[in-house]
Formats: sequence, C-alpha cells, structure tokens
Amino acid sequence: MSEHEHHHYAFETLAIHAGQEADPQTGAVVTPIYQVSTYKQDGVGGLRGGYEYSRSANPTRTALEENLAALDGGRRGLAFASGLAAEDTLLRTVTKPGDHIVIPNDAYGGTFRLFSKVLSRWGVEWSVANTHDPESVRAAVRPNTKVIWTETPSNPLLGIADISALAHISHDTGALLVVDNTFASPYLQQPLALGADVVVYSTTKYMGGHSDVVGGALVTDDAALGEELAYHQNAMGAVAGPFDSWLVMRGIKTLGVRMDRHSSNAARIAEFLTGHPKISQVLYPGLPEHPGHEVAAKQMRAFGGMVSFRHRDGEEAAVQVCNRAELFTLGESLGGVESLIEHPGRMTHASAAGSALEVPSDLVRLSVGIESVDDLLADLQRALG
Repeated sequence: MSEHEHHHYAFETLAIHAGQEADPQTGAVVTPIYQVSTYKQDGVGGLRGGYEYSRSANPTRTALEENLAALDGGRRGLAFASGLAAEDTLLRTVTKPGDHIVIPNDAYGGTFRLFSKVLSRWGVEWSVANTHDPESVRAAVRPNTKVIWTETPSNPLLGIADISALAHISHDTGALLVVDNTFASPYLQQPLALGADVVVYSTTKYMGGHSDVVGGALVTDDAALGEELAYHQNAMGAVAGPFDSWLVMRGIKTLGVRMDRHSSNAARIAEFLTGHPKISQVLYPGLPEHPGHEVAAKQMRAFGGMVSFRHRDGEEAAVQVCNRAELFTLGESLGGVESLIEHPGRMTHASAAGSALEVPSDLVRLSVGIESVDDLLADLQRALG
C-alpha cells in the first residue's frame, strides 16, 4: 500500500496493510524479521534499497514506521527502543540549554523523571501547569518556551486535555505541542488532526498489546521536523530492534478490535465502581460526571481501557485491594490483553513523590483487559471485600 493510498482506507484496514506489502522475493504476507546488522553494498556508496547498517535503518523497522505514520495521519513515524527513548530523542532534538518546557501536573512518573532529573541537568527549564485547563497552560508559557507537553487521558488520574485548545495556544506562542497518546492509541484519538505537532507513544502498551515487547514511537506531520528527528534517532541510536518492531506490528493488526473490548469492559467496571460503598471517587472519562467527559467525547472514539479509583479508607486499604486481586495481576505497565492492577504512589509514580505531580496515596489504577467482564467484576468485588 503506497503512501498516497492511505487516505482511501479506514483505520482497521491501515493497521493491517500500511507498510505491510507482501515480501517481493517470497510473497510472504507478514513482514520478515530482518535480524541483521549490516548489508552488502552494490559498490562503494551503492546502497541496496537504502540500507547500510541497522541502527540507521532496518526493513522490519521501516515497515513499522510506515505503519505508525499512516495510523496517525502523519508524514513520518519513528520507532524507538522504549517510550522514554522516543521522548528523550524528541526533547534533545527540539530544545537546547536555556529553553523552557510546560509539563502537565498529571503525567507518567518516568516522563517527569526525564524532565526533572535528566533534562534539568542539561539546562532545560520546566514548569508545571494544569494541562486540562487551557488558561493555566497559557499562563505558564514564557518567551523561551519551546514545548507544551500533555497526556490525554493522563496517567494515572485520567485527566482530559483539550488538544485543539492547546494547539491554538502552542501555535500562538511558537511552541510545539507534544501529545502523549499512549492511553488512547491512534485508534481512539488522532492528535495530529486536532493540531498537535508530535505524537508520542509507549508502543509497549496498547500498540504491542500483549505485554511481550518494550518500544516507543514518534509521529509528526511536519516533514522537516520528521527529518530532524530521524537524524537524531540515528545519531543517538536508541532504535527499535527488528524483532521488537515485528512484535509491535503484530499487535497493531488487532488494535482496533482490542480497543473496542478494552473500552467496553472498562465502562462496565467504572459503572460498578461508581456504586461501591468503599470507593470515594472513580476516575474514568466515560463517566458523565468526569470533568473532561464532554471534551473526551468530542475528540475520542471511545474512552479507553484505563480506570482509576480512590479508596475511602485510605492508602493501606488501597494497597490491600491490589494485594487481594487475583484475576487482575499486580504489576506495572498497562495496555495488554490481560488486566493489571497497581498502586501508583508506590509503583509507577514513586518518582513523582514530593513534587507537584505526586499522586494521591489512596489511588488504585486498573488496566482493564479483554477477559470476560463478568469475571473481572467478580474479582474486583472480592478484592474490595
């Protein structure tokens, strides 16, 4: 499927076919795993198909990158060894010492650690804003602001940012709008179409979908920025390996049908939790009472598979729910076919303790899988006691 054909097809078709042409030598319908580091050249400087060394380019990774670009409606997709590798490459491409970044007050702990412990030592300034409130973001922008960063839905409080509103602010001020779309996936939300400049993913999560690969991605519709990112991807070297690229492609083929089930299961679970006497608050953008519900309904196809809740009896009670769950596996990460449960304050977001991004100690986060929702509900009923 050539790039000019992409706009003719729906998402589910692109997920299976974009960048996935049959192997010209054998007709294999699945992209081969090119587990190779170097390539025979047709004379000095004569690269066959443009390949010379697999850090610079690898046919399996190329197939994934073409697929990623098509799914987000971008001109360039780039695959990395992890989501944080993608973020680091992006930030070191578009910022320099003395520049400023607006970061969200609700974000993945690893992203916050990258800003606060790594980039700050390199002289990049950052400040926190409520990215679910556009005016808070506008007020945080400085003359040296180069990036406005947001997650929507956010991790782990499931906040919703209005991507179009933030895009207006970023473009008014000359900053780039970066959207971490990991929780939604490109199936549920298309940030580039809403005005974002770059979309970031941990492909470990819903894209891979089977808890068997770690990866990251960047997608942009700006050809010049895409070239600059590709230059730094090669120069810095944190690329996705061929087998990891193949696993992410394998997962993407079923992304649409999986996200439908994740979303429907999560909606049922959020409804159940809302009526439970031991829970003080349920955080899920599909609930009408969620403050971001209307924006989410406007910019998302469905509301996703992540649900968080706060336990009425505090931190230890929240921890015990995590320990008592059986079908919900106690573990970090998210987005796999299996359901996971965790305590963000002690696990994924421990790096944010004591900061403006510290999460409530009574919070439990669920990654709702694609199992029978009745079995999942029964497991939560037991765990809550």
